[in-house]
Amino acid sequence: MAVLPRVQPRAWLERLRSRAEAGSGRGTGGSGLAAVVRKEFADHVSGWRMLILVALLVVTGLGSLYTAAQTIRDAVGLTAAIPEFVFLRLFTGGSPQLPPLTAFVTFLAPLLGIALGFDAVCGEQNRRTLSRILAQPIHRDAVINGKFLAGVLAIVITLTALLAGVGALGLLMLGVPPTGDEALRLVAYGVLTTIYVAFWLALAILFSVVFRQAATSALASISVWLFFSAFWDMLVNLAAGDDPVGLGLWLSRISPSYLYSEAMVTLLNPLVRTLGPVTLEQVLGALEGVLPVGQSLVLVWPQTVGLVALTAVCFAISYILFMRREIRA
Repeated sequence: MAVLPRVQPRAWLERLRSRAEAGSGRGTGGSGLAAVVRKEFADHVSGWRMLILVALLVVTGLGSLYTAAQTIRDAVGLTAAIPEFVFLRLFTGGSPQLPPLTAFVTFLAPLLGIALGFDAVCGEQNRRTLSRILAQPIHRDAVINGKFLAGVLAIVITLTALLAGVGALGLLMLGVPPTGDEALRLVAYGVLTTIYVAFWLALAILFSVVFRQAATSALASISVWLFFSAFWDMLVNLAAGDDPVGLGLWLSRISPSYLYSEAMVTLLNPLVRTLGPVTLEQVLGALEGVLPVGQSLVLVWPQTVGLVALTAVCFAISYILFMRREIRA
């Protein structure tokens, strides 16, 4: 866990006050939301914790990209033909030694949201700056809203830079540009990943409101992440028993990690045509082919709505608790 830099409270408050007066417009009915977003976003992009996580994502992304490019080149050398949806394979292709980029993003991206939100509120309380912030021309709801929006903005920029960088390097290595369908699928994948990481950000902010210590908040957030990433599948297998397709599938979809993985595979693999159980009659009567991007989006719509709903519930609970909390100097 990165060590937070020592902040001078007086200078920090003076800077926030000037931004609040400029952003909200004292006397014009503003809430100071823009000032909070600017200040929190600046702290995020200059903090060591985000730099470490971004560096980890970049290193793993470059390794996965190199492995996927080598696999594609070998396949082209054997068949003398360019594989179908070759650009998407830069993100989904892997080897026995190194998983694909999507596997690393699925595992590491939640840590980005947790790192940005686990001390959003309790960190201010421990530094005794929260009461001073609320003494400025800033509404209380602007504080919690600004912290969440700044985190989402940092997530959007990080994921956009990662996907764009991997795509640009893959284009240089392969010399094959993406088709319109592939580009739309990658954009949808970026939006889906942003929603997924925003859920963990909202959960971390919720724990930062509930707990007083940042270490406890971080431990609770990481515990939930590990539970759904590593242990939930084992519990589902035990509970489902002889019904892994029916009961097991619905229990698995309680996990946000499973919802994201299911939607991610559908978006990046056009050959996936259904996410539920399929009868033998349906398999025999199905026509061969791939799904257009519009049909894939329709297919993952329930998973996307589920992730948005989980994010909204977590943030709504943290918003209510924060607005009702008594904050003393």
